[in-house]
Amino acid sequence: MILIKYVLNNDFEYDIQGLIRSFFPEEETVTNKLENEARLILECGFNYENLHMVLKENGNVIDEKKSSCAYDGNGEYDRKETKNILKRDLYDILSKYTNKTLLWGTLSGIRPTKITTNLLENNLSEEEVIDYVKKNYYISEKKAKIATEISKREIKIFNSFDYKNEYSLYIGIPFCPSTCLYCSFTSYSITAFKDKVDDYLNALVLELKAVAEKRKGKKLSSVYIGGGTPTSITDKQLDFLLTNIEELFDLSNVKEFCVESGRPDSITMEKLIVMKNHGVSRISINPQTLKDETLKIIGRRHTVEDFYNAFEMARKAGFNNINTDFILGLPNENSEDVRNNMEKLLELKPESLTIHSLALKRAARLNMFKGDYAHLSFDNSDEIMDITHEYAGKMGLYPYYLYRQKNMKGNLENTGFAKDGMEGIYNMLIMEEKHDIIACGAGASTKLVKYTDDGMETQIKRIENVKNVDVYIDRIDEMIDRKGII
Repeated sequence: MILIKYVLNNDFEYDIQGLIRSFFPEEETVTNKLENEARLILECGFNYENLHMVLKENGNVIDEKKSSCAYDGNGEYDRKETKNILKRDLYDILSKYTNKTLLWGTLSGIRPTKITTNLLENNLSEEEVIDYVKKNYYISEKKAKIATEISKREIKIFNSFDYKNEYSLYIGIPFCPSTCLYCSFTSYSITAFKDKVDDYLNALVLELKAVAEKRKGKKLSSVYIGGGTPTSITDKQLDFLLTNIEELFDLSNVKEFCVESGRPDSITMEKLIVMKNHGVSRISINPQTLKDETLKIIGRRHTVEDFYNAFEMARKAGFNNINTDFILGLPNENSEDVRNNMEKLLELKPESLTIHSLALKRAARLNMFKGDYAHLSFDNSDEIMDITHEYAGKMGLYPYYLYRQKNMKGNLENTGFAKDGMEGIYNMLIMEEKHDIIACGAGASTKLVKYTDDGMETQIKRIENVKNVDVYIDRIDEMIDRKGII
């Protein structure tokens, strides 16, 4: 157990805890226990003038760091740079104690490419960006190059359209055939909730109507239907939803209309034809692994053969932009399994590939009932990640977006690969937080990006919908009212 003691101020509590978890992923971190219960104690002192951190073990001081807080040229307190100083000091202490370095350095946030993109947009060269993030965030050379490479591609795509004056639409379908062992998303069993789907879709359409009215005259960049598993609803229900989207919104400017089809066992030819007829341009069929034994362990009620069949059906239905998701670090899988997965996928030649590192969030069954799964092994590393990069290259795919999550196995990242011109535009827009994402449905989170007259991003405002399906249906008028400012 690691005890964190805050002296005077805990302004950077989130950042401190995130970095400690990166160094000690399997150890409990607390702030409210007695000192004699903790193996390590980190005392953090902060008074807007000075930073002082002390690491103690068994009552003895192991290491400490003292630094001054940052102030700008006008004498104003610079919180952002002070945070970076604090994290570098903490990193130095923990790295020395553990004799370990982190590939992503001091970064514990989910959007490392926002940093590299911002630096490139401020006219730093590629080499200057790499040097800057290595020095200021302790990012490894390898990850600094990957992040910068992705940012260059994103900037090129963003510059091809007027994203600051357009918006994207997210539509959430929170139903799934079953809940995967690692999943923490808001989703409901389609079997148990099948009698409520129509009511949910009716409420959803009311919200979509309100958004269409509020955004009338604004250009729509992309539409993304996610979940859950959107294709867990029937083909008639899917047709009802897509018909309403077509009728309510001007789709003539849309560069990408994506449906996260997800689970192969939810895909039928009827649903694929419905999507194709309504202009869906990109779908995602996500096996997560091509090993039947693992699929059983994680609670996915489909086989590898089901994935092959769904992929073949999608090709026959005319889809030429198919993404597949895989997860690294799944129980009892190793580098050989990952290589076998990629070798099999190579034959299918998908247009894009998304590689996730397993992240165990608090609400996932795999995290809530750890004792039940203590016999399972979890293996992820940068070497395993390299295998996916190798095979993405063989498929003619390059990395185009990247993000990270808390509690990721191996402290690594999620990376999207795509063929040139087949990038998931919505994925980039939501990760870089470049423009408004209007989100409808239970658990959906709207993000509004405000720009100044000179085009500088100044603020991101969030509007949250309730997660519970029944509550969403009952309080749909309130969900609509919350979007009054969009």
